Amino acid sequence: MIDGPRLPPASGGPARRLVVFLHGYGADGNDLIDLGRMFGPILPDTAFVAPHAPEPCDQSPMGRQWFPLAMGDMHLYLRGVEHAAPALQAFLDAELARLDLTDGDLALVGFSQGTMMALHVGVRRKAPIAGIVGYSGLLAGPEQLAGPGINKVPILLVHGDADPVIPVVALHAAVQSLGASGFTAEWHVSRGLAHGIDENGLRLGADFLRRVLAG
Repeated sequence: MIDGPRLPPASGGPARRLVVFLHGYGADGNDLIDLGRMFGPILPDTAFVAPHAPEPCDQSPMGRQWFPLAMGDMHLYLRGVEHAAPALQAFLDAELARLDLTDGDLALVGFSQGTMMALHVGVRRKAPIAGIVGYSGLLAGPEQLAGPGINKVPILLVHGDADPVIPVVALHAAVQSLGASGFTAEWHVSRGLAHGIDENGLRLGADFLRRVLAG
């Protein structure tokens, strides 16, 4: 069972929405949970949680990984997200049940490897979730978007054009695949940004979440 740090709604009341942050390779949930403090004033009735990935990182003993680094092999990325998906799906089920919420109240925010997980798991829930924000990541297994059980939820992708880890071409490939499969995918390229999230990306992400979580 995976777990991680949580933040209650800024309003002080019960949670009406849930945002789950999925961290990148070699980090853990603490790496992204502070985004909840930034988004809280805009999403006052939203709870935030950032689970630690289930495995110790194979190249960073203090960090975690959703799956081993695939070194650019797209087939291994797909196998990786498929391997990690059941644990994350179970965590999302438990967290929604704990807060008495439904899939329609849920949004996923991923970074790098966490974006791979968000895009894979978020479109394969039993019911459509509110939306997905993906920073500096890629879409594993784009050819599977035409398969059964895929929910065409709103997606925002943000990427830096100076990213040396996952080149920005991954964003353009994902947007093309998503569009061809009938998704509404918004996207933004941050000029001069390497592998990270800048203020403009945070602003766009917060605005997207506000819109999709408003129902």
